[in-house]
Amino acid sequence: MARFVDAVLEFPAVLFSFMLIVVIVYWALVLLGGLGMELPDDFLAGLGLRGVPGAVALSLLVVVAWFVSLVGVVLAEGPPARWAVLVVALLAGWLCARLVARASRALFPAVASPSRADFVGRMCVIRTGRVGHDFGQAEVTADDGSSALVQVRQTGDEDLRAGSSALIFDYDPEGEFFLVMPYDLQ
Repeated sequence: MARFVDAVLEFPAVLFSFMLIVVIVYWALVLLGGLGMELPDDFLAGLGLRGVPGAVALSLLVVVAWFVSLVGVVLAEGPPARWAVLVVALLAGWLCARLVARASRALFPAVASPSRADFVGRMCVIRTGRVGHDFGQAEVTADDGSSALVQVRQTGDEDLRAGSSALIFDYDPEGEFFLVMPYDLQ
């Protein structure tokens, strides 16, 4: 046991030992519900670690680097070899975290976030007394079954009143409204 403690406290393993303690405390607090802080998912994206949460990628990097540096401390003698162990440990931690991130991206593809453009081509029901060139609201239903009240305008002079059906055919991002036209479901 004394040999293990000596190895943990020798350079470069000592650097990762303290980081490992931080990682363990972080995850213990997360499990106990006392820590709500999260690293952004793209925290380590510049290192090719996009695809897993930032805390997971960093934790994995530290754990693997600590283990490799611990083995390196036992096997390597002298300062030049120890610096090489530090570099190898960092590379091994990064490589392992990158492989997990790549596998995660393959297993869990990114889901496109909903946007207003998703409503274009959908039917809506007018909810205001009228729809004109400068005023109007309609209720539209999304794929998940939820409904949204959206601002609508029309380009023609058709009579669109409360309760009538309309087709959303365009979105104006500058004015943040949808363009609609009358559409009879019958």
